[in-house]
Order: sequence, then structure tokens, then C-alpha cells
Amino acid sequence: MIEIKNFDNIADLQIPRRILKYVLVFCTSGTATIVVDENEFELSSNTVITITSGQIHYFKSVAGAKGIILEFTYDFFIKDDNDMELIFHNGLFCHFAMNEAIKVEHGKMIAEELNQIERELLTSPYQYLISIHSRIELILIEINRTKINRGDEIYKPDALFLRFLEAVLGSFKDNLSVADMAAFLGTTESKLNELSKLHTSKTAQNVIFGLMISEAKRLFTYEKLSVKEVAYSLGFNDPFYFSNFFKKHTRVSPKSYKEQVLN
Repeated sequence: MIEIKNFDNIADLQIPRRILKYVLVFCTSGTATIVVDENEFELSSNTVITITSGQIHYFKSVAGAKGIILEFTYDFFIKDDNDMELIFHNGLFCHFAMNEAIKVEHGKMIAEELNQIERELLTSPYQYLISIHSRIELILIEINRTKINRGDEIYKPDALFLRFLEAVLGSFKDNLSVADMAAFLGTTESKLNELSKLHTSKTAQNVIFGLMISEAKRLFTYEKLSVKEVAYSLGFNDPFYFSNFFKKHTRVSPKSYKEQVLN
């Protein structure tokens, strides 16, 4: 549900992994390099990066860095639409590879809240989970304030659109259509298209395709699956059709992509 650790205990984080938790990495001193999906990020003192559920990540180097890693599940944090919108506010924990290393303005405050979360997990005082939830909210608000103060445009996604994204990520093998997604979420295809165009300038179907391509790249890169295995994992009955789909959206064949990754 929720776990916290420091950089001194990250041996398991130096190997590529994916977990169904949201991960917040806060560097308090020194420098470290972390890889998220296909991108590398440099962390230094008072720098934070957020990693969404399902993204592949690992530390490439630590170089004596100190810091704290917080992991929590969707079910722990998301209690209502406000929580849903906060966790993705301004691109935090975004599904569209919007990860970034953010130099926060009040690093001491974030470190104190993370340390308090660790203490509460160890001692389990009365209503400690409620307290931890509130402390995560304060941390996310502080990161958002840093982004706004540096001039970033405010990005506030709609909760229904975020539930749509979560539903897509959890149903690749089922190969659900936009109509299926709409029925599952209790809305309409028209509404999902409206929200998708508002937030991404793409149709709902193209949002699904984009998430599928990102997942395919992870499976090729880190799980070393064959084209056939990736095709079946993403709900394609015909590997040849999947190969055409992948090439259409990336301009490179799955075979060529795998060769690029291996080299």
C-alpha cells in the first residue's frame, strides 16, 4: 500500500523494475542518475522526480547521493476526484512520459514530511494513514507551487479522463474499444473524445494507441519479449497486424526497434 526507503537501501532499484505504485524520488544531497522508460534524469540536491504506476525505472548511478523514495498505491491515495486531479496536476505522475527532474523551492519542508511519513509507518499512531495521506498532499502541492512559480502553465486534468487512462492501462490484453471504455466508466464515447481532445489534442482512440505503443516499447526494451509475445500481451491475435500497427505509429518495425534497443 505504502512504503518508504532511502538511497542507502536501493540495491533492488539498480535493476530495471516496474511496480503498480506511484513512486516519488527526492534527492537531498549529492547526484544520481535515474532512468525512467527510455529517458535519463539527473538528480541533485532538493530535486524530485515522480514516476507513474507501471513505468520502468532504475538508478543508473548514485555517486554518494542521499535521498528518500516514497511508493504508494492508487487505492491508498485516490479517495475522490480531488485526489485524482491532484496526483496528475501539472503533469505529476503523468501517463504520457512527462517525467522531469524538478528542483523544488522548499526542499527542507519536503524532506521533513517524508521523514515524518517514515516515522508514522514505523510507529503506527492513531489515524496514521489519514495523516500520511495529508502529508503526501502537502508534498504534491509544494512541487506544484514550484512549477507554477517558475512560470509553468497550469495543467489540471479532469478526473474522468484520468480514470479513462487508468482503465486503458489495466486492460491491454482485453483490447477494449472506446465504446467498451465508455460503458465501463459510465459515460459516452463523445465525452471521452471531448476530454481526450481537450487534454491531448487527440481522439480517445489515439490516446489508447499511444499508451499501447509506450507499453510495447517497455516490453521490448526491458522484458525482452518477442514480437509475438508483445502482440498477444496487447490484445492482438495476429502478430503481423501488430507489426504493421507498431510501424504505423513509430515509423520503425518492431524488429528494427528491438535491434536499436539491443545496440
